[in-house]
Amino acid sequence: MNKIEEIFDSMSYGPAAEQSDYVENWLQEHDAGFELFIDGQWTPASEASEGIVSRNPATGEKLATIAAAGKEDVDRAVAAAAAAFPKWSKTAGHERAKYLYALARSVQKNSRFLAVLETMDNGKPIRETRDIDIPLVARHFYHHAGWAQLMTSEFPEQQALGVVGQIIPWNFPLLMMAWKIAPAIAAGNCVVIKPAEYTSLSALYFAQLCAEIKLPPGVVNIVTGAGATGEHIVSHPDISKIAFTGSTPVGKRIRQITAGSGKKLTLELGGKSPFIVFEDADIDSAVEGLVDAIWFNQGQVCCAGSRLLVHEGIAEKLIAKVKARLENFRIGNPLDKTIDMGAIVDPIQLERIESLVAAGVAEGATKWQPGGVECPKEGCFYPPTLLTDVESSNIVVREEIFGPVLTTMTFRTLNEAVALANNTRFGLAASIWSENINRALEVSSQLKAGVVWVNCTNQFDAACGFGGFRESGFGREGGKEGMYEYLKAPSPEPKNTINVIETPKALDDSAENSSTIGIDQTAKHYIGGKQVRADNGLTALVVDHQAHCAGRVADGSRKDIRDAVEAAAKASAWSSATAHTRAQILYYLAENLGRRENEFQQQLVSLTGATKKSAKIEFNATLSRLFTYAAWADKFDGAVHTPPQKNVALAVNEPVGVLGIVCPDIFPLLSIVSMIAPAIAMGNRTVVVPSQRYPLFATDLYQVLETSDVPGGVVNIVTGQRDVLAKVMAEHHQVDGLWYHGSAAGSAMVEHASASNLKRTWVNDGKAIDWLSNPHGEGRQFLRQACQVKNIWLPYGDESAGPKAGY
Repeated sequence: MNKIEEIFDSMSYGPAAEQSDYVENWLQEHDAGFELFIDGQWTPASEASEGIVSRNPATGEKLATIAAAGKEDVDRAVAAAAAAFPKWSKTAGHERAKYLYALARSVQKNSRFLAVLETMDNGKPIRETRDIDIPLVARHFYHHAGWAQLMTSEFPEQQALGVVGQIIPWNFPLLMMAWKIAPAIAAGNCVVIKPAEYTSLSALYFAQLCAEIKLPPGVVNIVTGAGATGEHIVSHPDISKIAFTGSTPVGKRIRQITAGSGKKLTLELGGKSPFIVFEDADIDSAVEGLVDAIWFNQGQVCCAGSRLLVHEGIAEKLIAKVKARLENFRIGNPLDKTIDMGAIVDPIQLERIESLVAAGVAEGATKWQPGGVECPKEGCFYPPTLLTDVESSNIVVREEIFGPVLTTMTFRTLNEAVALANNTRFGLAASIWSENINRALEVSSQLKAGVVWVNCTNQFDAACGFGGFRESGFGREGGKEGMYEYLKAPSPEPKNTINVIETPKALDDSAENSSTIGIDQTAKHYIGGKQVRADNGLTALVVDHQAHCAGRVADGSRKDIRDAVEAAAKASAWSSATAHTRAQILYYLAENLGRRENEFQQQLVSLTGATKKSAKIEFNATLSRLFTYAAWADKFDGAVHTPPQKNVALAVNEPVGVLGIVCPDIFPLLSIVSMIAPAIAMGNRTVVVPSQRYPLFATDLYQVLETSDVPGGVVNIVTGQRDVLAKVMAEHHQVDGLWYHGSAAGSAMVEHASASNLKRTWVNDGKAIDWLSNPHGEGRQFLRQACQVKNIWLPYGDESAGPKAGY
């Protein structure tokens, strides 16, 4: 009789295929092809075509034919959503909550059907769709039913946007649909959504569920198709917001298309996430975490831990354990409940993976694949792959492979680990493995990533926002911050017209000599805490409201902006200073500004033509703004979420980083302080282009900054032509965000130019705001724009952190 350990060593798994006949029967019922779901009804595509063939990636067999929506179909869907919006947005939150709850229950009642359908269409293992994707879909509708119920109390002074266009990827088809539809309709918007070309079937079944619960027609419209269909949605003039999840190149294209349109935009894009293992980590747990990080869903995960960074002291041991673990991997039929990895979604994606791995090997990488793992001969399968001996310049380290491929590098120190982790143009997620919680949290704070998992990976919940930095996109999905992406504050015309600037009078040849001649004091730039001349040696004439010469200021150029950005980048200590310290400095700044009340009020009268009364109102409002943001500096906190898993998630409000600020001409003193104050209160370092017409308020203001303990480089002021300098900042890759108040054309230019590195922008689209009004000129909307939320997940307890979920 064999010993027990011998039985365990030789034991082989038998097949455990999930039943699928009921899904196949449903597909056969639609053998003639699936239509579009518009205005609550199934309708054929307007343009005659062969449609899109959906195939099972594990077998290559045809599953269904799907309609390809054209421009006319998108127009009909948008019109249906626009017609439904007035009533849906005014529907009581409780009523909307009931519909979301009904969708959650419908998903649960049909969970096994949806799991099997998703696996057949996408190729991922049934264990993942059954245990992770579908439960999270239901969770999102439950969670956002709650937000619908609480809209009035939790989002006062916010309103729905209108018609929302949404485009989702093929790696998590139904889950990404839930991420987008649930908050959108909870907030009162109506939706036109396009599923991925390869994987539309679960979306079409979801449309059937919408009809079953009698969701009002037009609230959710589903149009299937390829890239052209998505472009029709993105460019449609009656859509108020685009929410896109997909590749970075397409995200950049969408940013360019929507520039100047006034559309709100959320981009969830690619990633090259680091998986950092320190020498004190639980190595066995780290190995299992690594399996979940990169080989979950065949590595087709935007936040996959595709870059292993391991301390050199344990690298050999860890890699040996990883290889031993992979030798026992099982790859095969995704409907088999005993397999580890399923099929790659499509032959095109399989070819991309093979091509990038080959290129990496050609650049010096060493490829290892488990010899004991066999891939099925039919279908799109690729074995788990480990690439060692790679440098940071290797293509497999730089580019998102989106497949089951792990690269490995070593580090010696914490600082080196952080530097390697941040050495990427992406910034979506990261995993840290260490038994030292102090070390883990220190590294978490330094990583450029929207989500950080400590001793766990791929943890998600509807209560916790998800999104990235840099070329991983901007905006958040999930949590309260995700709800704000589908809301807006009303923006009525300004009621206060004090100091609204009229077109200046024409200058004549005597403009420079039209005022009393005194000692020349040409104002300079303020960069790195010092007054500096323009690099080009040029100055610009400043005139008052009567076109009389008021002085000269430096005429800034690209080189001046570069110097200012460099100074801001070096002032990183400000971002790590305590909120209490920042508050004290803002209070001190207000104190010193108050001492020069008469001077600034007189300047407002002489330069802008304001009355003494209106000048006093503007100055007092300016002081009040500084006090407001000094008060908020240590109070605009994050949150601690308690998701269903055994984790807590710390939602930390972090500064954007280097923030460009371009100021308007109206309220020239109040507006510049109203923009600088929230930015630095939240820990950003700023490069400010003041009012082009009245820059002397900024040059007087830096004299106050110099005496108020504001560290050099925190506020940098470059005077000159507004749109010329704004374009330089929009294109600068070291500028992390840009606020612009100017013309509609300038707003469009900023959004278009920012696509080069997908920095966050906040523009006014040429519309003046009421700077004297507290609801519009100050408050939480400015603070939210000055922050980005990082969710840090911390497991607790001796047991496993629970089921993993991935995006």
